[in-house]
Parts: sequence; structure tokens; C-alpha cells
Amino acid sequence: MKAHVVHRMVLAMALAGVSFVGMSAVTHAQPRPQQEEAQEEGAAKQKKSQKTQEQQDRQDQKQQNTQQQRQPQQDEQQQKAQQRQQDKQKQKAQGQERRQEQQDQKQEKAQQQRQQDKQKTQTQERKQQQDQKQEKAQQQRQQQQQDEQEQKAQQRQQDKQKQKAQQQQRQEKRLSEQQQRRRIEEQQQRLTKYRAHLDQQERLAEQHAARLKQQHRLEHYRFQEQYLQRLREQERRIRNTRDYDYDRDPYFYTAPIYRYSRGGRHYETNQYGADLLREAVNYGYEEGFRAGLADRKDRWRSSYEDSYAYRDANYGYSGYYLDRDDYNHYFREGFRRGYEDGYESRYQYGSYSDGRYSVLDAVLSLILNLQPLR
Repeated sequence: MKAHVVHRMVLAMALAGVSFVGMSAVTHAQPRPQQEEAQEEGAAKQKKSQKTQEQQDRQDQKQQNTQQQRQPQQDEQQQKAQQRQQDKQKQKAQGQERRQEQQDQKQEKAQQQRQQDKQKTQTQERKQQQDQKQEKAQQQRQQQQQDEQEQKAQQRQQDKQKQKAQQQQRQEKRLSEQQQRRRIEEQQQRLTKYRAHLDQQERLAEQHAARLKQQHRLEHYRFQEQYLQRLREQERRIRNTRDYDYDRDPYFYTAPIYRYSRGGRHYETNQYGADLLREAVNYGYEEGFRAGLADRKDRWRSSYEDSYAYRDANYGYSGYYLDRDDYNHYFREGFRRGYEDGYESRYQYGSYSDGRYSVLDAVLSLILNLQPLR
């Protein structure tokens, strides 16, 4: 920039010298006044040139100052642009690193998943093999048990057939006419006493029902009403029985074939009496189960003796074949066990099938303990 200014100044001085020489030549050729005018004119031109040069110099200096002022800003902008470029490159590199890292993690996760799937498949295969072995062993055990049960069933069937044959042989023995008349007389007296007892039980049932209402035992109250309804139907059949044909009932001419014990005393009965004893236990179990379930729903304490059905113990008894005390005893034996099962919601002593509750055969045999007469 300075060399440019110097160059301009030299050029201006050369132009001034040439103008001065020209004016001098003209002056020597012309008269004196014209020479002075030429000098003045040259001086004015020189002065104007100098002024123009000075203005140009000031303008150049101003441009130079402006350029110098803009230079730091340009440098700063350039640095910022470079920094932005570096940041972009850095971010790009970081993005590439993250993508690579994510890709590596994805591959590692996929590898782990494949490994887990493989292990899971192997575990499932081992478990399947174990299950197959267990199932095979279970099938073998079941087959074994089934074979044993079939053998036991066959043995029981043979024993039953043998017992039946023995019973038939024993039952072929008929009672004498005198024994038959005595048994019929005992039966008539039994019926008279039982009908009188039924009248007394009706009043006791009403008192017990009133007490249940006071205790707010609604479920047990419903159970007792159902029990009484069944009992009344049974009583109606008994009272409607007229002119019973004892001669056509084998109970009255069949000899005893079983012995059973109650209260330290021994009793004998035939097949028909034994069947009624079994019914007493089963009827008692069924009514006891319902009573226990009712008390459980009422959230009442367990107390089978508090139930009217337990105290009555006559459902299923028609007044025939057995004394009422015998029937009541075995009814209550079944009732107590049924009540416990119903109250505890279980089947320890009995089972439920075809809408009926009944005592298990093993429990029934234990309760009755019927011994064949030899």
C-alpha cells in the first residue's frame, strides 16, 4: 500500500516538472505577461493535483484502516469456521464410534441370545427326556397297580361269591313257626312304640327350630326344615301302612347269620337286618355332612350333638327289622363322621357320587363289625 502511494507522488512530481518546462519554453517565446499567467496556471494545476493526491491518499488510508479493522473479525470468523468444521468432524467420528459400538453390542446381544436359546433348547430336550422317562416309569407303575387291583378285585369277587354261597346255605335254614310268630309279635310292639315316639319328636323339632332362629343360624335352620320334611314323608308312609303281610317278608322266617355288638351286648340278625344297619350308617353320614356344611356356612362352632337330626336319628327307619335304639346308634355313628367331613370340607370318611353322600366301605365295615355266625 505504501509503495503505491510513493509511486503516485513520483508521478505527480514528474507531471509538474514537465508542465513547468513547457511553461518556461512558452514564456521565453512569448511576452512576459503571458509567462506569468502560465506559471500561475501551472501552480494551480499542481496544487489541484496535490489536493487530489492527498484525497486519494486519505481514501487509501481509510480503506487500509477499515481493512485492518475487519481483519481480526475475518480471522475470528475463519477460526470459528475451522472450529465448527473440526466439531463436525469430531461429531461425525463420535457418531461412527457410537454406531460401531451399538453394532458390536447388537452382535454381542444376538450372540448371547443364540447361546441362551441353545441352552434353553438343550434344557427342554433334557427335561423332555426326563419327562418321557418319568412318564414311562409312571405308566409301568400304573400298569403294575392296575394288575394288582384287578387281582385284588378278582379275589374280592371270589370271596363275595363264596360268602354269598355260604349265606345262602345258612339262609336256607328257616325259623320254626313258633319263632316266626314271636318275631312278628316283637315287630308289632316295635311299631306301636315307634309311632308314639314320632308324636313326641314333632314337638321337640319345633322347639329346636325356634332356638335356631334366635341364634340366627339360617343355614342350619334350612337344613333342619328339609330334614323334617323328609321325616314327615317317611312318617306318612309308616302310618298309611295297613295289613302288613308278614308271611311274604323273608325277614320274618330267615334265621340269623350275623352277630354284632353294641354297648357291651351282642345281637344277632339276618341279611335283611344287616342291610338296614348299613343304611342307617349311610343315612347318618349323609345328614351329618349336610349339617356340618350348614354350620360351616353359618360360621358356627363345630357341634354335631347340637343338631336335631343327630338327636332324632330316625331318618330312614321304618320301624321294621331292628329296634329303634340299634338304628339310632348306627345312624349317629355315620352322622358324626359325616358332620366332621362336611364342617371341614373334606372326604375322610365318605365320598360323594350320583348326588348321594355315602360312607367308605372300609369305614362301614369298621363301624358295624358284623361277624358271621358259625
